[in-house]
Amino acid sequence: MRIAFTFHNLAQSEHLKAYAEEKLTKLQKYLHGAMDASATFSVERHSFCVDVTVHAGSETFQARETREDMYAAVNLAMDKLRQQISRAHDSQTQRRRHAVELTGE
Repeated sequence: MRIAFTFHNLAQSEHLKAYAEEKLTKLQKYLHGAMDASATFSVERHSFCVDVTVHAGSETFQARETREDMYAAVNLAMDKLRQQISRAHDSQTQRRRHAVELTGE
């Protein structure tokens, strides 16, 4: 798993990088195959913004969150990603089940 971190209008923080990496690593168990991710941390006006993009196989998942606390923004962005991944997994499962029902096995 490769993770790229970018900081805009904000000093780099190793603690923030480690926190986001820990959260992204937990998403790996829901995905099959290699995962590439990029996280952008920025300050816009008086709020912290987190943009996260995850590439897994042929699928791409994106989340953006803006909050007063950077760690809360990271948590909410990861929740959005988890929901997107779950929806994609459920959709794939339904297609497989439907295909099996059509073949009569």
